Order: sequence, then C-alpha cells, then structure tokens
Amino acid sequence: MTRGKKISKLPAGTARNGFTPRAANDARRAYANREQSWLAFNRRVLEQAQSAANPLLERVKFLAIVSSNLDEFFEIRVAGLMQQVESSSGELSLDGLTPREQLKQVHRAANILVNEQYRCWHEQLVPLLAHEGLVFRTGAQLDPGERAWIEDYFQKQVLPVLTPLAIDQSHPFPQIGNKTLNVLVSLDNPDTPEHEKMMVILPVPRILPRIVQISPAQEGPQRFIFLSEIVKLCALSLFPGYKINGAHAFRLTRNSDLYIDEEESENLLKKIEEELRNLRRGAAVRLEVEAGVDEPMFTTLCGYLGLSLEYAFRLQGPLNLLRLMSLYEMIERPDLKYPPFTPAESPLLRGAGSIFDVMRERDLLLHHPYDSFNPVVDFVEQAARDPEVFAIKQTLYRTSGDSPIVRALMDASMNGKQVTALVELKARFDEANNIHWARQLEEAGVHVVYGLVGHKTHCKCSLVVRREGGGLRRYVHLGTGNYNPKTARLYTDISFFTTREYLTAEVAQLFNTLTGFGRSPEFKHLLVAPFNLHVRIQDLIVNEAANAAAGKPARIIAKMNKLVDQTTIDNLYAASKAGVQTDLIVRATCCLFAGVKGLSENIRLRNIVGRFLEHARIFYFENGGQPLIFCGSADWMPRNFFRRVELLFPIEDPELRKRIIDEILPTELRDNEDAQELRPDSTYAPPARPAGEPSFSAQRYFMAAARLRAVPQAEPVV
Repeated sequence: MTRGKKISKLPAGTARNGFTPRAANDARRAYANREQSWLAFNRRVLEQAQSAANPLLERVKFLAIVSSNLDEFFEIRVAGLMQQVESSSGELSLDGLTPREQLKQVHRAANILVNEQYRCWHEQLVPLLAHEGLVFRTGAQLDPGERAWIEDYFQKQVLPVLTPLAIDQSHPFPQIGNKTLNVLVSLDNPDTPEHEKMMVILPVPRILPRIVQISPAQEGPQRFIFLSEIVKLCALSLFPGYKINGAHAFRLTRNSDLYIDEEESENLLKKIEEELRNLRRGAAVRLEVEAGVDEPMFTTLCGYLGLSLEYAFRLQGPLNLLRLMSLYEMIERPDLKYPPFTPAESPLLRGAGSIFDVMRERDLLLHHPYDSFNPVVDFVEQAARDPEVFAIKQTLYRTSGDSPIVRALMDASMNGKQVTALVELKARFDEANNIHWARQLEEAGVHVVYGLVGHKTHCKCSLVVRREGGGLRRYVHLGTGNYNPKTARLYTDISFFTTREYLTAEVAQLFNTLTGFGRSPEFKHLLVAPFNLHVRIQDLIVNEAANAAAGKPARIIAKMNKLVDQTTIDNLYAASKAGVQTDLIVRATCCLFAGVKGLSENIRLRNIVGRFLEHARIFYFENGGQPLIFCGSADWMPRNFFRRVELLFPIEDPELRKRIIDEILPTELRDNEDAQELRPDSTYAPPARPAGEPSFSAQRYFMAAARLRAVPQAEPVV
C-alpha cells in the first residue's frame, strides 16, 4: 500500500483552525455553541419519533437513530471535551466557553433529551405498538406460558455463551468493551453474611439478538422482550445456592477517536488496525445503567470504571434503543412503514447503449434518491468491461459491505486496466470495513493509496480514461455523497457526469496530487481543499456583499450539513449587513445566529428533517446577475477547509443550472412541513405559514416528480 503524501503548509492567508480568537462576551453574542447546536439537531430527529404524522415503525426507527447519534456524540465530541479538561487546556469554543463549561451544558441538555427519548418510548410508542399487535413484555409482565418459553430459550440459546465474572480480591475488574451490553448482579451468600453484596458482571455477547420474539409460532399478537430482561430474569440459574439482590443492565461508552501520527507511522494500515483494537480500551466517557441499582453498587461500578458520577445516566430501560432498528427490519408490516419508493431512471439514459455515449453529448445531473443511483454503478461497471478503457481512478470514503463498485474495480484490474483506488482508512467508524476492502483491492491488483498525510480524502471522484479516435478522452463522475448504493437510497445527494476537458483535466490533476507529489497545485475551475476552497468561498461571499453595496443583484443560497467556520460566518454577517439576502439550509450543526437585528437580519436559516437524510451540498451565488452554482463534498467547517481533501465543482450546463435554480433550491425553501427555521435563541420552530397556505413537503414533491419521470412518455401520434 502506498504511503500518503504530505502538504507542507496551508495556502497563504489562511488560519489552520479556521478562526481567530475573540473576547468571550462578544463570541457568545455572535456564535452558537457547536455542541448545543448538534443536540438541537438531534432533538429534531426525536421530534420525528414523536410525530403522529409518521408511520409507527418509522417513528421507532427515528428513535433508534437518536440513540445512534448520541453514541457518536459522546464517543467523539464529549470525549474530546473531557480530554481538554483533563489536560487543563485553556482553548475556548467558538462562542467563548471553556471545555468544563461546555461539558456542564452538554450533560444538562443531554439528560433532558434522553429523558424525553424514553418518555417517547414508554408513553407513546409502546402503547401504539401494542394497539397494532406488537407487544413488548418486561420480566414482571410475563404469564406462566411466556415465562416457560423464556426459560427454555435462555437455557438453549443464551446460557451456553454467558460467562459470569466475579469481582473480588482474586478476580480483577474485567475489561468492559465499548457499547457492549452487560448485566451487573448483586449476590448474597446466605451462609456467609460477611460477604454480602458480592458483585458479578455478565457480559452479553454481541452475537445474541437484543430483541427476542416470544413463541413466534403462536397465533395472536406478536410478543417481544429485550435480551437484557431475559438475562436478568434467568440469572439465578448461574449462581446456585446464592440469593440475587438485584440485576441491572449497564453499558459503557468509550472515547472512540483514533490517535495516529501518520508521519511516524511506516504502515498506516497496520497502525489503524492496532488503534481499532485499542478503542475498546479507550477512556470511559459515559455510563448508562438501568434505574433501580442501589447506591453502593452504583458508586462501586463508577469507581472501577474510573468515571465521575456526573457522566452516568440512570435510565428507565431498555438500554441502547438503537437496537430497535432490528424491530423495524424483522416486522413485515407495510402499513406501518413509509410507502415503498422506487427511484426514477434518467430518461436520457433509458435505452442508451452506453453511459459514455450519452456523456459525450452532454453533462448529466442526478438528484438522489429520487433519481436512481444505478448510473453511478453503471459508470464504473461499464468502464471495467469496456476494452477501450485504459484506466480508472476512484475515491472511496464509505461504501457498502457488498459494494458493486468495489467489485467492478477489482474486475477492471483483472481485465488488465490500470486501476487506482484512494481508500480513506480513517473514515470514522468505517475504518475496519475500509481496511478489508483495501486488502481485497490490493489482492486483485488495484493500486491502493490513501492520499495526503494529515488530510482525510473526502472528495467524491471517479475518473475513466478511454481511447477514442486515435486519442484519449476523460470521463468523470463527481458527487456530494459516498459511493454506497445502500445509503444512496436513504440520503439526498447530487451526482454530476461530464467530459468537459477543463474540468476533467483538473480532476486528473487532483488524482495526481493525491497519488504523487503536488505541493501547490493550481485549480481554476474546481474548488479544492486544502488548496483554494476556503479562499474562494470567502471571495464569493465578499463579492456578494460588494455587489449589494453597489446596487447590483446579490443573493446567497447555501445547502450543507454543517456550518462552523468562524471566518465564513463573519463574512456572512458582513454580507447580511450589506443587504445580501441569504438562505442557509443546514441540516445539523450551525454556529451562526440567523435573524438577529444589526447582525444577521437578512439571513434565514432552516433545516429539513424527513424521510431521507439531507446530505447534498449546493451553493448558489448571484454574482451580479451571472449566477455561479457549485456542488460537492465540503461543508463549511475548519476540518473541511483545512484538514480534508474536498472538492466543489461548477454546474455550467444551462439545463442543469435551471434544474437547480428553478426546482431543487426553491422547492426546499418552500418546505413548511419537514423544515424548521433556526430562531435567534438557537431553537428551531416551524416556519411561519400565511393563512390558507397548504402544507408542503419538499421530499414528497421530489418523490412525486420522480414517479412522473419514471413513466416513459408515449410516442407522439403521427
């Protein structure tokens, strides 16, 4: 595997952290706290679980997503704050808070959010599921027949893989894996009162299903029980002669960020594998334990884990609601799920012999998941089979476990083509998966590299070089999302196909920079981080402010996942003061205050949380009446500007521009159902709706439009 290449310095005039220090009071008035903003977004996800407008099993799924999001938040963001506190770091947040101040705010807000999450489960979803014949039982609710079935299941399926771990002077406290299910058991020996309150831990193997259907062959309502309830109910059989005082499930979250000095690592792949093994021993950052555990046991457990009591959450069970995702998958009830949706095939590609034939004639733009992702897969698969294709170059950040694109790259290599794959080994939580595919690709003869030292390769690029008419022509796919056919059905993204020479030449230059040497490559048409992206974005915003001051047309519309960079926020504030009307569609974290008089009164900020995860990045600048449109992989964050390889590409074809300007962006700004606007107090609220204005969902509109495109148009009658 090829070593990455290092960029020695950032472009002149940029700051490595993306912002400059400010007085704390000024910062608190001008910027929202990043962690609180993220928690506000996750509350938006929880609202989807609480909303009766969504099908019941979709609400269960949203509740599971809330838990998944919180896990990552504690593993990365809270873990980072705790490290700063422990190292006595004096670094302030963008809004001027110390790490300790942020931690206090985070835990207060997270506690409230988690309590609402469990109220949603117990008070809303469990009764509604029961009404639909999907009944959840606790150990205390089982009738004799159910109890007998549970005990038989435990003896045959669970007991053989359980290993009790006693905690005493001769048995050290065990290593508790990250996010694993464990049951803490308190025992009494009736014969030796001096040894009362003995502690035993039952680690529950991940291989066991966390939700179990009781007597699945029996007619009537489907009954379910969580595995933790089964283990607690049947734990006595593991300790004959002892008395069980109590059994409570608990779960530990650990710091899951990778610590790797790439310059000191001779083999990045092996180093990351070592770090992945070390993650289970990362510092504890959160303890979740079922309510009811007695105080001495609780305090002792926290002491063994080295975790302050303030980082412990006592929950009304069950732990880890992410496991509810399996309920959605195991129940075949279409009436409780979103109606099925089939992405539309592009009319331009329908019946075409080759995607390359179509691309030679025009640029193509697809809006996923409303437009099918198949053309992206076809692009690589057809290149792998085409005898005229000489080379394929591909970035891979996240992809599915059975990726047809990875298979196509391996096939292409075995067909004698030169194939290069830039696999980002440090894609968070996909490291192990990407290591697996890196090895598979290497075994097939693919040249695997991993880009620039200190920079994640996050851009989405695929380059095909094909022999035509005695020369070579480049074909390029650029996108806003990962090359993952599974998430392409769940995430909204943009795909762009082109053969424009000035764009494909710069994409080729980018690949050469990533695989070879290129300290200061120049890009005139593409906006590429860490080279020119930050500077160009600031220039574009400042230009809008200058145009507004000069009485020229000025407007900004920007859609992204996160907005954190201080320089960008400051320039947006300046543009607002100059009169630039700005619409921001930011799905998650946003540190900008919108609608503040004298600061940002010309900025409107909203997010859309609905059936699909909003993931596309689209940027519109009025440019004095000659609009500029860019799409790509980059959010407006310091990490995207300075610590990742990112790419924004211009949309210049008139028809494609019209689709973005007249359809995609206005439709999202019109949404008054799935959209909420960020208020100056950092809370979200539904947009004001004039009397008589009907409810409108952008995602439903795009699905309806896709269904119309999917119907082949009848031939005109002659």
